[in-house]
Amino acid sequence: MRYLLDTTLIIDHAHGYEPAMSLLHRLYEQGAELFICDVVTCEALSGGSDEHRAVVSRLMQPLEYVATDPSAARRAGDARFERHRSGGKLGLGDALIASVAAGLDATVVTRNRPDFQRHGASVLSY
Repeated sequence: MRYLLDTTLIIDHAHGYEPAMSLLHRLYEQGAELFICDVVTCEALSGGSDEHRAVVSRLMQPLEYVATDPSAARRAGDARFERHRSGGKLGLGDALIASVAAGLDATVVTRNRPDFQRHGASVLSY
């Protein structure tokens, strides 16, 4: 199974939040394919102390990195356009993460289920 980790999981794990730590440990034990994308990398490294950023960097190091490709960017733009047209909102970061996951045929692992369900992404939450 393929999983794209969201920023919430990375940050929660770095802060020692047990549900995030347990889930990530279980995914490793199951031999899941674990991915991280450019948006998550940027978000996860955008705050915190130098020590926190070092913990986040070590956590992300063994994950397979994927960049947003043109088709994912277009899917995200289309999704945001449609959501806006219907009177709703869809954040840029979440739209890009969901679109990258769709391109990988991966499930998004997050604490923020509704943010990604709005985009139609498959979600595993904790």
